[in-house]
Amino acid sequence: MTESLLSVQLYTVREALQDDLAGTLARLAELGFTQVEPFNIMGLDSLEDGLAAAGLASPTAHQRFVGEDLGPIFDRAAALGVQTLIDPHIDESRWRTAGEIARIADDLAAAAEAASAVGLKVGYHNHAFEFETKVDGSTAYDIFVERLPENVFLELDTYWAAVGGSDPVALLKELGDRVVALHVKDGPATHENKDQVAVGRGRLPIRAIIDAAPNALRVIELDDSRGDRFTAVADSVAFLKQEGLA
Repeated sequence: MTESLLSVQLYTVREALQDDLAGTLARLAELGFTQVEPFNIMGLDSLEDGLAAAGLASPTAHQRFVGEDLGPIFDRAAALGVQTLIDPHIDESRWRTAGEIARIADDLAAAAEAASAVGLKVGYHNHAFEFETKVDGSTAYDIFVERLPENVFLELDTYWAAVGGSDPVALLKELGDRVVALHVKDGPATHENKDQVAVGRGRLPIRAIIDAAPNALRVIELDDSRGDRFTAVADSVAFLKQEGLA
């Protein structure tokens, strides 16, 4: 693969980013990243300048937009050079009935139509509850994907899919090219964020996951950890490079 498929979710280093945005982005560039995935783009001031100074691109970014005023959000994404804007969380309470899940898919479809007018794509990032919630014998995520039009893309958080009881490898093979990005993370697949560890040091089948979606962006992320998360990112990059996956 080429290193252009490697990225990192900036939420992983959120405290450092808040203290020193420019310096943190420069440190990530020193690890070999050429692109990153920002979060909360409406709240990260000076992000454009920091990315430019570090020579980093942001092909994907997280921002909650379902149910929000789309215009300013899409304008901000365009200013950052984002290609696919991903809604990172739609409230768990909306995933309990087939009708409400269909409305989620329809909300994303409407956002995709609006985004296409400004040259932007949209997607959705899962947590565990979309797989844990069952409706009429199917997971909420399965119902969602079946309803979702092809112009809404998916960023599969492979760790949370595993926590939710899904096999991320089988799921990726089923979803195919609808998945434009992966959250590559590792640990024992528990609900406890602090259990997450550097990629390659947990129990997820990292090589099989990446092989199942070879063209998807590989976004390293830790929601939290008992160790230093910047070190975990560096260790994750080292592992992926050692294994020929970055």
